[in-house]
Amino acid sequence: MLRIDHLRDRPLYTIVENRTLYGFPSMELNLFETYEPCRVQGIRFEHSILASMVRGRKTVDLRDQPSFAFLPGESILLPGNEVMDLDLPDATERSPIKCLALEIDGREFQLAAQLLNETRRRTDGEEWAPSTDPFHFVQRPEINHLLQRLTYLCTENHPSKELFVSMLLRELLVRLLDAESKSRSLLEAELNATQYPLSAVITYIRKNLDHKLSVKQLSKLAYMSESAFYQAFRTELGRTPVEFINDERMALAAHLLLDPRQNIREVAMRCGFNSVSYFCRIFREHHGTSPGAYQLERAYPANPQSLSA
Repeated sequence: MLRIDHLRDRPLYTIVENRTLYGFPSMELNLFETYEPCRVQGIRFEHSILASMVRGRKTVDLRDQPSFAFLPGESILLPGNEVMDLDLPDATERSPIKCLALEIDGREFQLAAQLLNETRRRTDGEEWAPSTDPFHFVQRPEINHLLQRLTYLCTENHPSKELFVSMLLRELLVRLLDAESKSRSLLEAELNATQYPLSAVITYIRKNLDHKLSVKQLSKLAYMSESAFYQAFRTELGRTPVEFINDERMALAAHLLLDPRQNIREVAMRCGFNSVSYFCRIFREHHGTSPGAYQLERAYPANPQSLSA
C-alpha cells in the first residue's frame, strides 16, 4: 500500500479534488485529495498517465468500456489525451479519497520500449511499444516499491534528485511495459485454452484457486515434464507457477475482503489456504498490511453489489 502523507507540505486550497504537484523534466507527480462527494467529467492529460489509488474508491468511465471501480492497490495506465469521467461518491472530510497520478512524457515510454527491443524480444515475437489502450491492473510489489521510492524522492533535498528520478522512472516504465504484455497474455489465455497448453493451465488455476495446486499436477495438464513446464511457465509469465498462484490468490483475497460480510477465515479457505496464519503472512507480504486492516480501511457496506460486477 502506498504511503503518501509526507507529500502534501502546504494547506488545502479546496476540498474538492485538491491537487499537490511535483514537477520534473520527464514527468509530473500529482497527489489528488477529495473531501466531498463529486463527479468530475472530461478529464484529459496531454501525456500518458499512471494513476494509483491510495485511499477510497472512484468509479471510472472510459471510452468504449463499461464503468469500473478503481480501488486501493490498483493502477490505471492511460495513453495521452484519453478522456475519462470520475465519480467519487464516498469522499468525506474524515475519510478523503486520495489518488496518485504520474503524468509521463511520451518520449520516455518510447525510450523504454527501444531499450527493451535492444535487449530482449517479447515472448509473442512482437516488438515492444507503448500501448494505445487503457491498462487497469493490480500493483505487484515491485511496482508499488518504485512508486513509493518516487514519492520519497519528491520531498528529498538532494542535488542529484532529478537524476535519481530519471533512473527510477526508466525502470518503472520497463516494468509497466512488461506487466502490460503479460497481462495481455493472461487475458487471452481462456480464449486460447484449447490451442495452447500454458493458456489451459492458467485458466485451470484461476478456476481452482480454492484447491491444492502443484507443479506436478499442472505440468500434466500441459503435457510437459515438470522441468520443461516450470521453465516454459517462467519464460512466458516472468514468474514461477507458485508465485503466479499466490498472486492470483492474493488478488482474489483482496477482492473478497472488500465485502464487509466476509470473515478472514472464509476468505482464506476460498483462496486455497488451510492455515489462516499462513494466509495472513502471505497477504501482508503482497499488500503491505494485514487482511483485517485491509478490510477495515477499504470495505464498502453501502454497495456490496459492486463486488460481483
